[in-house]
Amino acid sequence: MLFCLTASHRNTEFDVLDRISRVSESTGADLVAAHSFVRGAVVLSTCNRFEAYLELDEPLAAPATLAREAVLEALAGSIGDDAALIRDSAEAIAGDDVVQHLFTVSSGLHSMVVGEEEITGQVQRALRDARTAGTTSPALEQAFQRAAHATREVRATADMGAAGRSLARLALDLAESRVSDWADVPVLLVGTGSYAATTIAALQARGATDVRVYSATGRAQRFAARYGVRAESDLREAIRAARLVITCTTRYVITTDDVVADAAPRLFVDLGLPRNIDPEVGTVDGVELLDLELIGRHAALPELGAGAHEVVGSAVATFTAERDAAPAIVAVRTHIQDALEAELGRLRTDGSDARAEAALRHLAGVLSHTPSVRAREFAAAGRLGEFEAALETVFGVTVATDRAATQRDAAC
Repeated sequence: MLFCLTASHRNTEFDVLDRISRVSESTGADLVAAHSFVRGAVVLSTCNRFEAYLELDEPLAAPATLAREAVLEALAGSIGDDAALIRDSAEAIAGDDVVQHLFTVSSGLHSMVVGEEEITGQVQRALRDARTAGTTSPALEQAFQRAAHATREVRATADMGAAGRSLARLALDLAESRVSDWADVPVLLVGTGSYAATTIAALQARGATDVRVYSATGRAQRFAARYGVRAESDLREAIRAARLVITCTTRYVITTDDVVADAAPRLFVDLGLPRNIDPEVGTVDGVELLDLELIGRHAALPELGAGAHEVVGSAVATFTAERDAAPAIVAVRTHIQDALEAELGRLRTDGSDARAEAALRHLAGVLSHTPSVRAREFAAAGRLGEFEAALETVFGVTVATDRAATQRDAAC
């Protein structure tokens, strides 16, 4: 059984999400280590959401309640009183609804900016982190991999906007009213991650020509050369020369000590979670600060073009049908393979050659194909029970119920 505990910008304060993001790295490993009923865990912590995806042992009494308490317990030691806020605001999702939710999140349909592009990479990084930590599971692997496939289908078939959507573009939209001519605005970018590349593209599309970059990790020179901007080595002096400062880093927090209080008008845009800019910077004379919370209040929620939600729904239906049909498919293939091996045993006794064996194996694959297709069709139509009953009637084949094992076998 799949389970998800989700807290997003829609129902949880940004400061709480900020604090959770600082301590969420070990949450998945803590859950798997502490609870034997948790088969796997993938934790997603982004700029506007925290989500813990779990695979649970079945059967369990009140599995959703157990899983919810397990996640809150794993967080409580690190976030203190915030655990109570998460308890009040987080939503628990179980079963096939988790697949629908994951596919929708990965496609950017639940983001602060609907259709946001960055979320897809963040979802897949969460899966890679779980692999590295050894906390993923076959069911979670399949769901996350198919979420990526569904996202590609949404991008290909739905009207997500030719230029795409991102937090960086939205932030620049909000800054537009303060800029008379982008070509005249000195811009400083703090950080060299994926957001930085997106931000440079958005700035250049608006006509910005004076763009500089600072990196606390010494990557500014190489990054600047790659994107045609100027590298800076002294953060305080770079901020003094800038009129727009955009942060997108996990390595550094700008404080009031970094800002020259000369009353020159400067706009700071904080795209980071955890925060990249101390809120006190907003009190410096001449400084205006836009952070994720403020950006979220202004985030437009445009209706996506025809088909986005329909594509996700279709992908979910296909995924669940294939998953549900897996035991029947394994049963058919096992039945045919057992018959094949028995026949091959007799042929080997008679001294048959390799060509005969290859031909029989090909025949077995051909015989397995149509029943496998029909199993998926009946599952999609909600008639899988009929197909399984027919297998037992015609072939005397009983369908296994160990979903995890049959999913692996069906994929082979």
